[in-house]
Amino acid sequence: MNKSSVRILGIIALVALVVICTVGLAFSPTLKERLFPGIRSGETADSGQGSVLVSDDFSSPQWGTATTPDNSVEYANSALQMIVHAQNSFVWSPLNNLDYQNIHMEVTVINNGTDSTTAYGLICNKQGNTESFYYLAITPAGQYAIAKATQGENDVFLTNDDQWGPSDLIAIEAPSYRVGADCGHGTLTLYVDGQQIASVSDASYVSGGVALFTWSGEDATSTDVSFDDFLMTELP
Repeated sequence: MNKSSVRILGIIALVALVVICTVGLAFSPTLKERLFPGIRSGETADSGQGSVLVSDDFSSPQWGTATTPDNSVEYANSALQMIVHAQNSFVWSPLNNLDYQNIHMEVTVINNGTDSTTAYGLICNKQGNTESFYYLAITPAGQYAIAKATQGENDVFLTNDDQWGPSDLIAIEAPSYRVGADCGHGTLTLYVDGQQIASVSDASYVSGGVALFTWSGEDATSTDVSFDDFLMTELP
């Protein structure tokens, strides 16, 4: 075999290797993440939603943290932990200073000995540094609400005639919940463990920031919640 033949075979082998690697990266997200860690934007969500905007396992700080005499929001055990000592206290942690529009979010909420009247969930379309936003909440007692907060005004529950409502689809005192929310196209939809709980229409806020929150009950004796495996995708 002459040198020209060896060179040609080498080129053919190189082309074949490039093709195999390209196909492997295209059809194997796991391989891509191993070769190029940190790539998150532009991927397609397995749930059939649009491209992934944020995927966070809370292994590195991205959310707001703070500790006061009344509450603590800190990273612990590869999750974001919220401990609230005061009764009827609403505490949130923003992701960043970016505004998002027409999004789907999911997060795993873990109960760490939390009182059954504690509420927790997702905030979307937060208007700058104000207290104007939507929030979608559930409690370990199986209740839920989709609400609108407006700076300087009382919150309005957009579901159940401005009251907390029960749902048989929310397990009572489960050790954890997968809470999801659609915020976009004038509609707000709450999901728990992959099942739709409620949906309402409101277009007061069409875009804004996102956050996670915990709301201690009026008779709360222990409020301790952790958040893990956050995912945000574009709505189709």
